[in-house]
Amino acid sequence: MQLYTAPRAPNPRRVTMFMAEKGITGIALVPVDLNAQEHKAQAFRTKSPLATVPALELDDGRILTETRAICTWLEGRYPEPNLMGQDFEERAFIEMADRRVEWYLFARIGHCIRHTHPGLAVLEQPQFPDYGQSEGLKMREAARWLDDTLAQQPYVAGERFTIADITAFCALEFARGLMKFVPGAEDMPHLQAWRDRIAERPCARAV
Repeated sequence: MQLYTAPRAPNPRRVTMFMAEKGITGIALVPVDLNAQEHKAQAFRTKSPLATVPALELDDGRILTETRAICTWLEGRYPEPNLMGQDFEERAFIEMADRRVEWYLFARIGHCIRHTHPGLAVLEQPQFPDYGQSEGLKMREAARWLDDTLAQQPYVAGERFTIADITAFCALEFARGLMKFVPGAEDMPHLQAWRDRIAERPCARAV
């Protein structure tokens, strides 16, 4: 199997962090140079028609794209440690937390960066800076919700580490690098403490 990935891109990092937490080995990582537009070349589009990474090429030649779908496949193939829920109830609540983080935090961070950072202009044409700045403000609303959540429980989805923590951590690391967003400096101490604790996990240091 091969995982098409991209250095510093947050969605591929979600998958590689998921793999590291599970101790998955034997999947070759194939880098795709986004700045060189390799993801838009026809050779890659035959694997990922929408020109996105990550993409997981299975041993039988089929291709899985979309981060959550790839992680669902990996969870089924490598069920332990469980990161997506032991039964239907836990799966539903973990997915709720993960989707909230993905849509209201992660996506808004991405929109802000892609529309305001000059280094991302090659990937986002045309850029709309006003929209990006608005998304940056809305992202902080979601971050405050998450700060409040983490004041009441140790992890994003409850009492244990799950895929929702991976999504949130990769989102914050992306924002830390390109938005200079530091939760503790914006009066979000619980989110900062959680981020620092997750950063010490082997899976966070491995990717």
